[in-house]
Amino acid sequence: MSPSRPSPAAPSDELRPAAPSRVLVLNSGSSSVKYQLLDMADGSRLATGLVERIGERTSLVRHTPLAAGGGSRERTGPVADHDAALKAMAEELAADGLGTDSPELAAIGHRVVHGGKRFTEPTVIDDAVCAEIERLIPVAPLHNPANLTGIRTARALRPDLPQVAVFDTAFHTTMPEAAARYAIDVETADEHRIRRYGFHGTSHAYVSRATARLLGKAPEEVNVIVLHLGNGASASAVRGGRCVDTSMGLTPLEGLVMGTRSGDMDPAVIFHLMRVGGMSADGIDTLLNKKSGLVGLCGDNDMREIRRRIDAGDERAKLAFDIYIHRLKKYIGAYYAVLGRVDAVAFTAGVGENAAPVREAAVAGLEGMGLAVDAGRNAARGGGPRLISPEGARVAVAVVPTDEEMEIATQTYALVGKNN
Repeated sequence: MSPSRPSPAAPSDELRPAAPSRVLVLNSGSSSVKYQLLDMADGSRLATGLVERIGERTSLVRHTPLAAGGGSRERTGPVADHDAALKAMAEELAADGLGTDSPELAAIGHRVVHGGKRFTEPTVIDDAVCAEIERLIPVAPLHNPANLTGIRTARALRPDLPQVAVFDTAFHTTMPEAAARYAIDVETADEHRIRRYGFHGTSHAYVSRATARLLGKAPEEVNVIVLHLGNGASASAVRGGRCVDTSMGLTPLEGLVMGTRSGDMDPAVIFHLMRVGGMSADGIDTLLNKKSGLVGLCGDNDMREIRRRIDAGDERAKLAFDIYIHRLKKYIGAYYAVLGRVDAVAFTAGVGENAAPVREAAVAGLEGMGLAVDAGRNAARGGGPRLISPEGARVAVAVVPTDEEMEIATQTYALVGKNN
C-alpha cells in the first residue's frame, strides 16, 4: 500500500492575496461627474475629482491624487458626453496607478436621487434596477436621468464589476405612513406615486450615526434632529437610527427655506399665479425652484454674503435671514414634538458646518427645551465632529461634517462583501 500523500498546506496569510477593498463612488449630474476613490480597508481617500461642463468646448477635468500627496491637476477642452467624462476620469486615475481596471477595485457605488418606495437599501444594479430607476424619472426629472446615464456608462466601462445604487430616498423609507402620506385622495395619490419621499438621505444617515458616536452611544440609543443646511436644505427626525420624519417631500422643494427654493408654501399660490398672474406651469416651476428662497428674498444665496450685507445694515438681507431662521426654528420645534425626547441637534453641510450665526440664531430662545450654544465653542473652527452646546446641556448641539461619499462607499462595500 503506497503511503498517502500529505494534504496541501493552507496558504498563509502572507501568501493569500488580499481581497479587493477599493470603492469608486460616482455622482453623475446632468452636466458633471464627481468621483472619489476610497480604500475601505482603512477608510482612506485615494483620489477625488470632477468633470464638469460636459458637452461644452470648455469642459473642465479636475483631479486630486490624495494617496500620492500631489496637488490638483486641471485640464480644459471638450468632453462630449458622460462616456467621455468617465474615460477622462479613468485616464486620470490610471496616471496615478489607481486605474479602474485595477484588481483592487471591489465595486462602483452610484448616488441615485430617487428610489421611490421600492428601493429601501443599497441595491446591486442589473437591467431590472435600471428600468425601475428610469420608471421613476417623472418624480425626479432633474436627477434620475443623469444618475442613470452615469450608471450605464460605468457598467459599459467595467461590466465585470459589481455596481451598487445608493438612494437618497432610502433612509427615509422608515417613515410611518402618518408622516409619509399627504392628506389627499388615496387612490389618486397611489396612482401617481404621490407621497413624501425625502432627500439627502445618505447625509442624514451618516450624520445621525456620527452624532451618536460623538455622544459615545449606539445609534439605537439616540434621538437626533439632523439639519442639513446647504444650498439645498432639509431636516430629519431620527429615532434610534431610523428616520421618522423629514422636511422634503415628493420633490426637494418642500420644507426649509433654501438657497433658491421656496420650501413650504400654500399650494394655492400656484393656482393664483396661473389664474391671476398668467404664469405657465413651467414658469412657476422655475420661480419656486430657481428664483425663490434666499435668492428670491434678497438676491443672494450665499450665507456669507448675506451676513456681510446684514453687518452693513442691509434690511432686505436681514429679512431674508430672519425668514430662513424662523422656518428652521419651526422644524426644530416640530421634530422635538415628533420625537418626544431629543438627545442632540446636529448641524451639517456647507451652511450648517460653517455659519456660526445661523446655528446661534436657530436655537436662540429655545433654552426651555434644553437647547443652547456656547458662544466660544460655536465660534471656534474645527474639522471634525464637535459639541457647541454648554457643558452639561440637557440636549447636545453639535456640528457634524457630512460625508456622503464615505456613506455611499460604506454601504456599497458592505453589500458587495455580503454577496461575495
